[in-house]
Amino acid sequence: MSRVKMFEGEKGLVITSLIGFLLAALTAFFILIRGPIVLPEGNLGDAFSFNAAIGIFILSIAAILPLAGYSVRKKKVIRWLFISASLYAYAVETIQHFRGLNPRFSREGSAIDIIAGAVFGIDSLLLVTLCFLLMIQFFKVSQRPLVILGIRYAFVSVFAANLAGIGMILLQSRFTGSEGNLIVLHGLGFHALQTLILPGWLLGKVQDSERLKKWIIHSGSLAWMFAIILIGVQTALGQSVFEFTLLPVLAGTMLLVWLGTALVSLVLFMNREKDLQTKEMKCLEKPITDQFTMIK
Repeated sequence: MSRVKMFEGEKGLVITSLIGFLLAALTAFFILIRGPIVLPEGNLGDAFSFNAAIGIFILSIAAILPLAGYSVRKKKVIRWLFISASLYAYAVETIQHFRGLNPRFSREGSAIDIIAGAVFGIDSLLLVTLCFLLMIQFFKVSQRPLVILGIRYAFVSVFAANLAGIGMILLQSRFTGSEGNLIVLHGLGFHALQTLILPGWLLGKVQDSERLKKWIIHSGSLAWMFAIILIGVQTALGQSVFEFTLLPVLAGTMLLVWLGTALVSLVLFMNREKDLQTKEMKCLEKPITDQFTMIK
């Protein structure tokens, strides 16, 4: 049985992610020309960050979906649900902000705009459900254990991000208390799909002890999860995560621990690449040496 590769067969998801990056680039161009604010409610800065974030998210899904162990039919269903939900999200977020309306909680739009916002909420819940199903699925598979270990931790972080997203829907706002902002927890939680998976991919190509490699992944991932919890508590208290108080400082320390393990993973991977290059050079030099020996 051939080894399944990341991104294998996921051209549709990759194209969907590129649409997000293209929309973000076009929105950035308009921001440079006319500024971010479109009266009465629109903010092109929000459209830019949303499209870029969904693009990164879908690209990450494209990378890991082939590893989920789904049948061809189930994978096709999951794939097209992700694509459909993302395209609708791109459309509503971009069009409404350019029209000067809040795409989720508009107070200035027509009945159609309110319906579009409600459907946007349902669309978001669909993405939450798909992420939850993927999380369950990745606790069932065992191939490529180091990458899968990172993916499992990543989806736990995504689960926390989705709780923050649901909180924003229920509150009809991203703000809590006087200074809390759920969007920080929401965004950081989703970035685990890159930050916690990449070390597993790097270490999967390294020949060191499996115990050492798993220890690195567990340490970095747990540090990331503690940071997410601390940020969540600070936000629930209605306080900013960017102030110099106990919880934000502890969260920052945990993120530095994660960064340290990620750098260790990168160094081990680069050392492995150097070893491979050295072996290749020796293999190339050997036939030349043999030829000189035969001539003598």
